[in-house]
Amino acid sequence: MFLGDHCPMALRLGGLADLDPTAVPLPAGTEVTTRVDRQIEGETRQKGASARVVGIDGDRVDVVFLDGKRATYLRVEVVPRKLGVTRYAHRRAAAWEQLRPCVVLDTLVGSRAWGVSHEGSDEDRRGMFALPFGWTTGLVDPPQDLVSLDGSHTYWEVGKAIRQALRADPNTLEMLFANPEAVDPVANELLAIRDGFLSQEIYGSFGRYALSQLDRLEHNQRLAEHRSTIIGWLRDDPALELDAAAERLAESARVEAPSRTDAIARSRDYIKQLYRSMHDQGLIAANDWASLRAAAKTELALPRDLRPKNAYNLIRLLDLAIRWLAGETPNVRVSEALRPTLLAIKHGEVPTPDVMALARELTPKLETARQASPLPRHPDVVRADHALRAIRAEVARRSVLGEPGPWGADAPLPPEARYDD
Repeated sequence: MFLGDHCPMALRLGGLADLDPTAVPLPAGTEVTTRVDRQIEGETRQKGASARVVGIDGDRVDVVFLDGKRATYLRVEVVPRKLGVTRYAHRRAAAWEQLRPCVVLDTLVGSRAWGVSHEGSDEDRRGMFALPFGWTTGLVDPPQDLVSLDGSHTYWEVGKAIRQALRADPNTLEMLFANPEAVDPVANELLAIRDGFLSQEIYGSFGRYALSQLDRLEHNQRLAEHRSTIIGWLRDDPALELDAAAERLAESARVEAPSRTDAIARSRDYIKQLYRSMHDQGLIAANDWASLRAAAKTELALPRDLRPKNAYNLIRLLDLAIRWLAGETPNVRVSEALRPTLLAIKHGEVPTPDVMALARELTPKLETARQASPLPRHPDVVRADHALRAIRAEVARRSVLGEPGPWGADAPLPPEARYDD
């Protein structure tokens, strides 16, 4: 059949006509609009206000507004702010419900696997799922990820997970080496060859990621310092203009530049980066100086990028890369020697500049470990390919024979291709 220019086929799980925006799932982080007025701290927050979901408990939704105030609404009292978000939430929830039984590998990851958890630590899980054969033969692209509503459980399609592991993706290798559980025997094909994913690619993936995080941490440390300074100025002088603030910042922060004019221009860029970042985090109403001035009157939370979690994970990754490149038996649990330091960083007891200095000290050790590493230069792509083919062949066999289970007689029906309404 010929498809003309005016009738493109939408390869997605249907259109929006049959979606109820008051009923679709709202994962944490979803931007929503309120549908009713609500009294918050003695003031009326009128309907139509924008907020971000921070938690869900049954039919109650906890949200945070742009000014940092929080409130609880019934599910029917908020709707996704964007239609695309509605579609994504619907597809994500549908994929989770239909394909969750198809998980073949499940692993406890995060701080509990690293040995730095506490009683209230989250329980994060990561793993893989195998698509039923029927989901791989049609026009609709099948899901490559399954994510729970609260984001604590993430599973990758086996092919995607294997490709990530071949690139030495830190999250994927953690999933493979942090005491994984084979939910279905088919996963044993992959566990049997997981050592083949260990290679000197770890230097590039773990190290490059960690060092990029270090650069970002240093950048945001500078922004945080500027933020404290500028907000202090605005509280003392609410009428302060952007150009005047840039001149003061160039002098007080001793911004390096070829000339004073260049230093002021660079300072102005720093201030713009600051309020852009704060707007992206939902801390101010708009991406402009006026909104930053208005927010200076309120109590502002610790900058997202300077929270202890980011800092201690940076050190953990560098240490892990050094140990694995040196040929240690792969284990995601932190070393006993480093554990007290990581816990101190996690609890906010180590100043951010000291954390960055420690990371810089580890960098030469990372290079030394790479140069002397007994690991092969590249992962064993042949064994990985054979394992993937074996897994998919077994899934196809169960489908053809109609064996009991989520890949045979009990397989969920794949979505049908249809035009978007």
